[in-house]
Amino acid sequence: MLGKIVFVDDESMVTSAFKMLLKVEGFRDVNLFNNPLEALDFIKENKPDLIVSDFMMPEMNGLEFLTEAKKFCPEVSMILLTGYADKENAIRAINEIGLYKYIEKPWDNDDLIVNIKNGIERSYLLENLRLKIDELALANEKLEDYSKNLEKIVEERTNNLKIANAKLSGIINYCADGIIIIDSKGNIEQVNPACEFMAGLSEKSLTGKKLQEIAFVKSARLNDSKDNPTGEIFALGSDKSEILVKDCFIVNKLSNSEIPVEINFAAISDNLTDETKYVGVIRDVSEQKETEKLREDFIATLTHDMRTPLLAAIQTLKFFIEGAIGELNEKQKVLLSTMLQSNEDLLGLVNALLEVYRFESGKLTLCKTVFSVKQLVQQSYDELKLLADGKKLEFNLNFELEDAEDYEIEADRAEIKRVITNLCGNALNYTNQNGKIDIIAKVQHGDFIFSVCDNGNGIPPEDIPKLFKRFSQGTAVKRSTGTGLGLYLSRQIIEAHKGKIWVDSKLNKGSEFVFLLTDVVRNKKEVVNG
Repeated sequence: MLGKIVFVDDESMVTSAFKMLLKVEGFRDVNLFNNPLEALDFIKENKPDLIVSDFMMPEMNGLEFLTEAKKFCPEVSMILLTGYADKENAIRAINEIGLYKYIEKPWDNDDLIVNIKNGIERSYLLENLRLKIDELALANEKLEDYSKNLEKIVEERTNNLKIANAKLSGIINYCADGIIIIDSKGNIEQVNPACEFMAGLSEKSLTGKKLQEIAFVKSARLNDSKDNPTGEIFALGSDKSEILVKDCFIVNKLSNSEIPVEINFAAISDNLTDETKYVGVIRDVSEQKETEKLREDFIATLTHDMRTPLLAAIQTLKFFIEGAIGELNEKQKVLLSTMLQSNEDLLGLVNALLEVYRFESGKLTLCKTVFSVKQLVQQSYDELKLLADGKKLEFNLNFELEDAEDYEIEADRAEIKRVITNLCGNALNYTNQNGKIDIIAKVQHGDFIFSVCDNGNGIPPEDIPKLFKRFSQGTAVKRSTGTGLGLYLSRQIIEAHKGKIWVDSKLNKGSEFVFLLTDVVRNKKEVVNG
């Protein structure tokens, strides 16, 4: 427990008892003295938070000791231990030296401990009060100095402000990035020359226009809304102090072209009207987008061209292992099997990279069909059951719907199966031996909900936002040798179906991955009856 305590009593039995009592109560910094003169020497060098002194002592009595101690530490709380006959002296000490408390012997332990704790707290408060008083006095001195030199300070500040404004105007006017100021309703109030060049309009023509008249996000034009008056460009919420808008385009009225940009908005307050406004920095990312496209096209071409030699190598290795060119010994089989597995892993990575490219380039076309919910989930479960048994995992499948065979969904069967297999496979990888995994499929109001719950390692809360990003395994601590593309592809597939995917996880307790497909379920019986 915090607090430096000095205890003075000429009887060693009393100091020993006091030490034992405070030790039981958790006090660690207790300094005991049987001689008040020795205690004064200690106090000169070490400031205590509480002083407890006996009244009757041979060298000097308690009042004399506390009076001397007060000279070195005036804010420290002091407690005097007295006999019944010394009450008058104790009361006099309260008036003369500012004694905090006097306690009659023999003391009550509980009462003594309460007064010790309160005394230490009182010392802290008095010290803080003195510091605040000193700070106030220093502030008053500075205020007086400011008052004396106010005219000079105002003149200097005015000149500095003029210089700063001149610099700011130069930065705004000659900045390569566009700068725009809008009000809370999305009306343009001011732009710089770079913004004029991007929009193909003068500042006079732009002033008063809505932001959504010159800017839009992807293919969705910005629309007015009572709940979102600045348009979809503020989809993150206008209560944010900073908003970064990506995948945005500025319409150039002169060339009738669309310029890809990123806009970084920051909220600013108008002190005159108490209205929140926004300043946006608009960066042309045309070259960046072109470079990214060239890089992604190169990677896609490279990975696509790698598939043919990989498939040839895999097929050749399979011929060797199957004995097409003669019987192999065990060592040769192990070596060729290792090579085969490595080539198959590399092919899996190549295929994953191609899938990422297909999704991000918009070249993926979903092949939607109507198929049985139960058959799809059951097939995925059966394929993974052997892996679960190999790890001695409890692997459960539950259909939370009556007559599961009657329910069908309209989606891309292969892609949805990919997501189910990926989520279940992750659970198998990150659940320890003898763990438990529950797969649940259910239908609610035309929606299909699929979840995988495990009691594995879990994911740190700070890593969950990164989980569905490219090449992320969801944690700063490396968990496997995977590509980090599985969950990213799963998110892309579910979002391409206009669905949602999310995770709930607790570290060292497990995770639950869930995806939802909206308005895709139909009941075969209802369709036939209809």
